[in-house]
Order: sequence, then C-alpha cells, then structure tokens
Amino acid sequence: MTAPASVALGARPDRSVPSGVVLLTDRRLARGPLAEVVAAAVAGGVRWVVLREKDLPRAERMVLAAELRALLGRSGGALVVAGPDPLGGDAVHLPAAGPYPPPAAGLVGRSCHDATELARLTTEDYATLSPVFPTRTKPGYGPPLHPAGLRELIAASPVPVLALGGVETPEQVQECGAAGAAGVAVLGALMRADDPAGIAAALTAAHEFAGRAGHGAARPAPTATRGKP
Repeated sequence: MTAPASVALGARPDRSVPSGVVLLTDRRLARGPLAEVVAAAVAGGVRWVVLREKDLPRAERMVLAAELRALLGRSGGALVVAGPDPLGGDAVHLPAAGPYPPPAAGLVGRSCHDATELARLTTEDYATLSPVFPTRTKPGYGPPLHPAGLRELIAASPVPVLALGGVETPEQVQECGAAGAAGVAVLGALMRADDPAGIAAALTAAHEFAGRAGHGAARPAPTATRGKP
C-alpha cells in the first residue's frame, strides 16, 4: 500500500483507527465459547476486536471471522484480523517481523516494542506498543515499558498507539491514556473474566474518563464499513 501523493511522509488520512478498549481473542483462555465472550465484551462497550486464533485452519478461521464481524456490525464495531490475510475483516494487524512493506489493505496496524520498530513504520495506520505492564498471558515477556516508557515511545510514533500487555484495571487504562495512548488492547482481563461485560464497561469508562481529562487520542467509534479500501 502506498500513501497518496498528496499525503506527506508520516501523515495519515483522517479515518478511524482502533481506539478505546480493543479486545484480543484467545479461545483457550476464554471462560466460555469465544463468540459469547466477545458478545459480552461488546455489550460492555468494546467496539474493536482483534481475531487471533492463528493456529486454526483458514476455513475455520474464516467462519469465526464472519461470525464475529456480524456480531460487531450490529453494534457499529469493526473486526481486525491478526496477520496479512484479512478474512473479510475491516483491518489487519501485522507482527513486528513482517511482512514489509505492509499489504494493500484498507486499515493496517503493526505490533511494535521499541523505537527501532516504530521507525520502520511506513504506511501503517496505527501500532501497538507492548508490554506496558507485566503480563500473566506472557510471563517473563518484556521488560515492561511502564507508563513512562510508553509515553516516550508514543512521542516518537508517527501513528496512533494502543497500549498492550498486562492492562487489567481501570487505573492502568487511565495511566495509558495519560501517556497518550489512543486506547488499550486487552486480552486476559476479558478472556478470563467471569463477567466480561462488566469488566469491559469498567475499562471503557476509564478510557472515556481519560479522554475527558484531556489524555489520549480520543477518536470516534468505528462503523461496520470503516477501514475498507
């Protein structure tokens, strides 16, 4: 994907990118059927979901993507698919290792962990930075950035950033917002939750509070058709 000639290097078109509380799926951690956990999180305010489950055969993953996209569409949400294959979703999210250059997709994100990886971004629309806090999902992964390190990297990023890794509490969400994050990407706190709707609502409220306080990069909720070429 190449940037339009009228857009300066490092600039991005004015379109919605993942923000707020973004749910990353992991069916192995989910307390119930994955679609039910996602539906509960959406009921609690989540509007962006990243489908992982990359170990599934493509056909099964395609069916799951269609199910989640239909679920999100009823709430004006959007589906991001991890990896370069969009599977009919609204966006793709790529690992730090590649592919480079990014594929020609309507909306593209990239996992980053340090300033070097941020500097490699070209036409991506957003990035995740991780791990921000110690994480139970990947124990020993790090070292964690903590809010101070997150703030420093966000200042160097050419694109909006989602804070990822160990985000479990409303206080952590507010810290990430104060550091300048457009949102937080959450896996374990929602997948493991007995009450995903309640946890999602609490984290979403914390993000909105941070936005009202003038922190973060508040953006409008996506529509089901945003992110299409």
